[in-house]
Amino acid sequence: MEDSNPIATRTAGPGATRRSAARAPLPRLLAGMLVTTLAACSHPEPTMAERPTPVRIAAATSGPATPPIAAIGQVASKDEMRLSFKLGGVVRRIAVQEGDEVKQGQRLAEIELAEVSAQVEQARQLADKAQRDFERGERLHDDQVISLEQLQDLRTQASVARAALNSAQFNLGFSTIIAPRDGVVLRKLVEEREQVAPGAPVLVLGARDGGYVVRLALADREVVQLKLGDPAEVRMDAYPGRVLPARVTEISRAAEERSGLFPIEVRLESPQLALASGLVAKVALSPSSSRAGSLTYVPIAAVVEGDRDRASVFVLADDRAKRRPVRVAFIAADQVALAEGLAPGETIVTDGALYLQDDERISVVKDPAQAVGSVLPPDVPEPSSDRDTTAPSRTARQG
Repeated sequence: MEDSNPIATRTAGPGATRRSAARAPLPRLLAGMLVTTLAACSHPEPTMAERPTPVRIAAATSGPATPPIAAIGQVASKDEMRLSFKLGGVVRRIAVQEGDEVKQGQRLAEIELAEVSAQVEQARQLADKAQRDFERGERLHDDQVISLEQLQDLRTQASVARAALNSAQFNLGFSTIIAPRDGVVLRKLVEEREQVAPGAPVLVLGARDGGYVVRLALADREVVQLKLGDPAEVRMDAYPGRVLPARVTEISRAAEERSGLFPIEVRLESPQLALASGLVAKVALSPSSSRAGSLTYVPIAAVVEGDRDRASVFVLADDRAKRRPVRVAFIAADQVALAEGLAPGETIVTDGALYLQDDERISVVKDPAQAVGSVLPPDVPEPSSDRDTTAPSRTARQG
């Protein structure tokens, strides 16, 4: 059908042909650019080599099959003696103070002796009189003036009087407190001129040669696991970072009425520290039953992705970190005991394990601050600038 519009026919003349020719290269140019882009995507340029992740490593160790028993106790002298007067009275003199070192035989305290000395003198006079009466009775009996029964009564009276004298002299001897052994005065419980009852403690003396112990109390389910001689580790806030070896030396078989706990005592083995009674100690006891088997122990920082008793660790394989599933038995302080999945001696990743993926390339560092994820300042000198301000620091570190 012919076009009836003459204007349209004229518009499609030679000028229209030239405009179409001008537009024709644009679609072809776009198509060429698209082909080039697709070709570039299908052949990527080589990327930079994978950078290793800095981590720290440690070796898995072997440990007891049951967790240690943790308890809090107090340090005390092994032999603590509560010294007192046998008789009551007014304290005349206390010659020592708390913390003083004393020698065996040293006079520590005494009460007023006027009353006790008078009792001794009275007993002595009665004993002398009874002895004179008995000797007079023997002569009268020889002259058959008194009977044998009367003589025996005089002998009994003399014996009773001598016993009373010995008792008074004994009391006089315990009216003064004498140091029974070398030691240290731990506590002074009374002051001079105070009235004390018979047998009331006046001084507490700790023997030097007895060593130190830690006294604590355990529940019934814990005390039944222990035996005499079981090892223990003692830590104190007074000496951070120090671990003192100890042994269980006493286990009570009767619970305290108020608490229901069983007192035990561990003896410190030759401590090379200046200890004092009353220091708070944290004790980790290793029951003998725990030595029946062993488990693998790793630092707690090495365990990742925990779900109940299931977790993972990263094992060192050449320069790669391989994820390995493990089963957790229990957690003890900063260690995790593993029931399966890892053997003692294998090398695992500790610091930086949380930031790793399976089969990731790693590099081992010694400085904890250099491990990935660390918030510690690195222990390395700062880079030098135009003004070499780090030179004195490097010199001091080298020196």
